[in-house]
Amino acid sequence: MHAYMHVHSSCPGMKSSRQILLVASLLFLFCCPIWSSSAPRNPTGPLLSDGHVCIGCVLIVSIVEQLAQVHNSTTREEMERLCSYLPEKLFLKSICYLTAEIFGPDIIKLLSLKMNADVVCHALHFCKQKAGQPVCHLYKPPQEGLNRALSRARKTVRHSPALTSPGGMKGICSIPALAKICQKIEYVLSTTLPFEDTDGDKFSIFPTLRGFYWRGRDCNDRNRNIYPGRRPENWDAQQDSNCNGIWGIDPKDGIPYEKKFCEGSEAKGLIVLGDSAAAHFHIPPEWLTAEHMSVKTFSNLPMALSNELDLPQLSGTTGFWNSTSRFLDHSIYLRLRQRNRCNHRDYQNISKNGASSKNLLKFMGSLSRNRLLDHPAIVIYTMLGNDVCNGNIDTVSKMTTPQDMQAHVMETLTFLNLHLPPGSYVVLYGLADGRFLWDQLHDRYHPLGQLNRDITYEQLYAFLSCVQVNPCQGWMSSNETLRTLTSERAKQLSNVLEMIAASEKFANISLLYLDYPFKEMSEEWQRRGGETWQLIELADGFHPSEVHRTRVGTVL
Repeated sequence: MHAYMHVHSSCPGMKSSRQILLVASLLFLFCCPIWSSSAPRNPTGPLLSDGHVCIGCVLIVSIVEQLAQVHNSTTREEMERLCSYLPEKLFLKSICYLTAEIFGPDIIKLLSLKMNADVVCHALHFCKQKAGQPVCHLYKPPQEGLNRALSRARKTVRHSPALTSPGGMKGICSIPALAKICQKIEYVLSTTLPFEDTDGDKFSIFPTLRGFYWRGRDCNDRNRNIYPGRRPENWDAQQDSNCNGIWGIDPKDGIPYEKKFCEGSEAKGLIVLGDSAAAHFHIPPEWLTAEHMSVKTFSNLPMALSNELDLPQLSGTTGFWNSTSRFLDHSIYLRLRQRNRCNHRDYQNISKNGASSKNLLKFMGSLSRNRLLDHPAIVIYTMLGNDVCNGNIDTVSKMTTPQDMQAHVMETLTFLNLHLPPGSYVVLYGLADGRFLWDQLHDRYHPLGQLNRDITYEQLYAFLSCVQVNPCQGWMSSNETLRTLTSERAKQLSNVLEMIAASEKFANISLLYLDYPFKEMSEEWQRRGGETWQLIELADGFHPSEVHRTRVGTVL
């Protein structure tokens, strides 16, 4: 008996649960925040757009098909192999087996007829053709033509019991059993506050779900007056009130260690207000590469999911883990700590996938700094692209204008001036010039296309645009004029930031402007023997890679 049939036999009468798990599998495996927005969502409403569901289906079917090719085996065997690779945590393995049970027979039929993943997913209604719109596809159309192949595929699965309109199953949070869980997850996503925080001081003893991977680890989660970044209470003679590990009294002279080592050292914390780039959004290319896939490939999948597919603990700003790149560089936080050990644990990564100047204030309340009790801070404001990047067809009309940019940033700075201790600094980073995305990647093969040399980034960008989930229509486009217009607007917004830094004065904060140093990073990386395309995340073709982030600390 096949593994996924065994799961079914142990779960009788679970038709509705299987529908929930089906959508969850697509959400968990590949669909979530590559193209996420920070706009508020209704917790009982859809979690996924039709476009995300389509992408998830095409990715999964492609991987199964490639696994069969790599191992010279059947589609059925490779579905089971893929499920066996997934961890037990978060029910990922069970979710996969249940999904394979429902749709496996139809996928097997269609792939045996040499239908590609695009045709399979349209036939199973995961991908939908909107009225008046072309049939969206990632791969080149079959020789017989996309419409004819799709017609044949639909006839093949016309009477399939699995076709129960999966597109209508996205509102899984409306299920009573999941409502509370969804509300808690929604709280974390919308507020960027830790999921586990017993004393309510905005710091946690748990790593993920906005825990200490995102901000310094709490050393006492039962006392809200003890947290990273505060000025020491009575020089921490009796307890470690700021969690930097320095407390007690030197028995030789009776002087508290905190006073002896930290007085006059001008300790400052690091706070980052950023988007998915600052949060270190990362989908490992190995997740999409059948040729090298194994159990080890997905070992960190639960952690990635509970971190919103971000890796702040490895970011170039607040990262505290060693980099996995060839050239190890310290993050800005680690450099501050190296200069002054009293800065230990004093970091906050207030970044969010989809963040921009327009929506920053909606979650900036999660910032923890008491103007009277805490150390000053260095705040890095880094919104590299979302003010000009969006998925709208009429993308230019949805970009932030210079006037709106000035208003949004001034609101942010006013907020910071009210909350930060005197002597704090705010570094305003300019926007990136994203034309390098197309220039470096458009004719290269995407990880999903490397085995058969059949998917370039140009095809990926076109597919994302067609299903209306392209994170940046302006730069991830074959339209050179549009790419230029997007860069011109980005430059205009950077000029606004530079003007604000030069002209505005605040009581508690000093301002500094820096251009985003991509040219310098690229040149420095090339001197080390690298190539510029390696500075871009290979899975999504949009975000800065880990190598890119380590170069930020170098040029600073």
